[in-house]
Amino acid sequence: MKDVIINPDEDIVDLERNGYKLIQKKEGFRFGMDAVLLSGFANVSEGEKTIDLGTGTGIIPILLKAKTEGTDFIGLEIQEESVELAKRNVEMNELSDFIEIKQGDIKEASNNFGAATFDVVVTNPPYMTEDGGITNPNDAKAIARHEIKCNLEDVIRESAKLLKPMGRFYMVHRPRRMPDLIELMRKYGIEPKVIRMVHPFAEKPANMVLIEGVRGGRAMTVVEKPLIVYKEPDIYTDEIYDIYGF
Repeated sequence: MKDVIINPDEDIVDLERNGYKLIQKKEGFRFGMDAVLLSGFANVSEGEKTIDLGTGTGIIPILLKAKTEGTDFIGLEIQEESVELAKRNVEMNELSDFIEIKQGDIKEASNNFGAATFDVVVTNPPYMTEDGGITNPNDAKAIARHEIKCNLEDVIRESAKLLKPMGRFYMVHRPRRMPDLIELMRKYGIEPKVIRMVHPFAEKPANMVLIEGVRGGRAMTVVEKPLIVYKEPDIYTDEIYDIYGF
């Protein structure tokens, strides 16, 4: 790993995989468990071309490089500050031969990269609708969490256009948006194939959903066993420890 200069408003996190680390803003948007779980859910094979829509600081491509056989990743991000941070993270981890960070609008992704270009699309999009309690629509956290720059339909429409026939789509979202997720995926020709609910505790309702779709796939969906995060307060289940790599 390359030595880098960390600014006073930044810190560095050990990703517990391959020695990789991540620079983040102390007060800015910081990656969460959703990104880690998505990187453990997505499958990328050797030789496949993958794009992460809304890559933020580059966390998902970096984790996918550590966890899969993939070697050709693009991270697309609209916010200039996040783009520069993602590029630094790629360089720091010496992954420039495998990961390229691009600045751009998800809504224009298929125009910029071309239709049917990618084998895999992954995305951890904003969960909250635009009117869901925004205090500052230009704030980096607000843009990452709310549908300000793009909405769910934009993400799924562009994913469908970017994917090759039978290409795979992986998303993490909130269970309350499941009807919208499935409706929009089918509207744009991505067939839901695998669904896995994530529960904070076994007795608690799901608070995340992982979903895999296939562009042009046949209608058949598998609902996997739930993923339980904690077996008791502050103690992860064995599966979560394995996903994190602890």
